[in-house]
Amino acid sequence: MAPTKAMRPIIPVLPATRVTTRSKAQNNNALLKGKRKADASPSKQSAAKRSAFGDVTNAEKLKAFDNKSKQIQKPLLKKVMVQSKVLPSVKTIGKPKQNENVAPPPAPAHKVQTRQTTKVVHPLIPNQTAQKPKEVLKEITVNKVKTRLSNEFEKTDDSLYSSALEDIVSSRGSMGRKGSNASTESRDKMSITMVAHQMEANLNLGNHEVPQGVNDFDKENWDDVFQISHYAMDIFNYLKSREPTFLPDDYMERQPNLTRWMRSLLVDWMVEIQESFELNHETLYLGVKLVDLYLSKVTVNKDVLQLVGAAAMFIASKYDERIPPLVDDFLYICDGAYTRKELLRMEINLLKVVQFDLGIPLSYRFLRRYARAAKLTMPILTLARFILEYSLMDYATISISDSKMAAAALYLALQMKGVSGWTPTLEFYTGYKLEEIMETVITLNLNLHRKPKEALMTVRNKYSHKIFFEVAKTPLVNTEEFKA
Repeated sequence: MAPTKAMRPIIPVLPATRVTTRSKAQNNNALLKGKRKADASPSKQSAAKRSAFGDVTNAEKLKAFDNKSKQIQKPLLKKVMVQSKVLPSVKTIGKPKQNENVAPPPAPAHKVQTRQTTKVVHPLIPNQTAQKPKEVLKEITVNKVKTRLSNEFEKTDDSLYSSALEDIVSSRGSMGRKGSNASTESRDKMSITMVAHQMEANLNLGNHEVPQGVNDFDKENWDDVFQISHYAMDIFNYLKSREPTFLPDDYMERQPNLTRWMRSLLVDWMVEIQESFELNHETLYLGVKLVDLYLSKVTVNKDVLQLVGAAAMFIASKYDERIPPLVDDFLYICDGAYTRKELLRMEINLLKVVQFDLGIPLSYRFLRRYARAAKLTMPILTLARFILEYSLMDYATISISDSKMAAAALYLALQMKGVSGWTPTLEFYTGYKLEEIMETVITLNLNLHRKPKEALMTVRNKYSHKIFFEVAKTPLVNTEEFKA
C-alpha cells in the first residue's frame, strides 16, 4: 500500500542567514590572495555533484533525508501494455493514480502476456512520450532530404544538388535492412565524394586552361595554402563581375555646393590620415570609394564634406584593419569640427546609402594580383601603386572600372621603367588587351604631366621617400613613346 501524505517525512529548510557556503569563503580568500582558478576549483576527490547555484553546505543533510525517504517510500510500479500501432499524433501516456484499483487494458489477441515470451515489456514512467516506429521516422527523413538544400543553383535536369543527393537517398533506401552499417557508411562516403567532384566540375574551380606562352602562376603555387591557387582566378573573375554595381556616375553636376578641387583636397587629406595612422592601402581605396558612392546619391554641403571623408575612413578601417583607430582619433584629426554624435550619425547614413555592402572591388587588389602573376619586381609595383594612388585625386577616373585602372597603371609603370610591353601573361590574367586600356593609360599619363600644386603634395611626398624607392621622381614618358 502506498504511503499516505502524513507518513512522508518533511525536509526542514535551513535558515539562509546561517549558511556559509564554500564558494563564499573561497571568494573571500580570493580577494586577499588574488584570483586563482586552482584555489577556487572544487577538490577532485569529492564525488558530490552540485549545480551552478546549489548550496554546498546543505548537500549532506539533504542527502540523509533523501535516504530515509527512499527507505520509507517505495512507490509501486504497474506494468502497462501499449498496443503497437502508429499513433496519428504524439500523445502523453499517464500512469494511473495511486490507491485506485484500475485494471490494466486488455492485450490484443496476437500478444502474449506470459513471462515466457521473448519480448520484454518495460514499465512506463509517468508522462513518458510515446515514440513512433523507426519505419515511420525513416520515411519522414527521406522526404525531408529530397527537398532542395541551396538556392545557389537552379534546379535543372543535371542539377548538382538534385541529382547527387537523390543518389544518396536512393542508395540508403534500396539497402534498407539488408545492408550492414559498414556498407552504408562506405556508400555514403562515396556519394559525398561524388558530390564534391561534381561541384568542382560545375564551378570550374582550378580548371582554367592557360594558353601557350603564358606563365601559369597558379599552378606554380598550387601547394601553397596562402596563394589559394585553386580558386584565385575565380575570386578575381567574381570581383570583376561586381564592378558595374559600384561605379559612380558624374555626380558633380548634382552637387551645387561642391567642386572637383574640393574633392581633390578631401582625397589628399584622406591619404594623410592613412599615412599618419599607418593604415593599409586597401583602407584608403575603400574610403575614397565610399565617398564617391555617397556623393553620387546624396547632396551635401561644403561644411559636411570633411565629415563624409572621416566617416568613410572610419568604416573602411573597421572593415580592413586589425586594430582600427577609435572615434576620438577621427574627432581629433577633424580638429573638433564635429561631435561624436555627428560622426556616428554620418557613419550610419553612409552604410545605409551603400546598403551595407562593403565588399567593393578595389583597384589596389587587382594591381597586386597582376604584378605577382607577371613576376614583376618591387620597384615596378611601387611605381604602379604611385600612379594608381595619385589618380585617386583625379575626378575624371571615378567612372573607370578598378580592374582596368590597375591594368593601365601597371602598363604605364612598365613604360616608365622601360622594362617590357603588354605581355601575353598580363593579357591573360588581366583579361584586357592593350587597345582596351590605352585610353585609360593616356588619362593617367596626362594626370602625371600636370604641374603639381602645393596643396596636393601628400602623395608625391609619400612616394618620394627611400622606403618607396623614390618612384615619384621617375622620369615621365610621352604618349608617343608607348609600345606594345
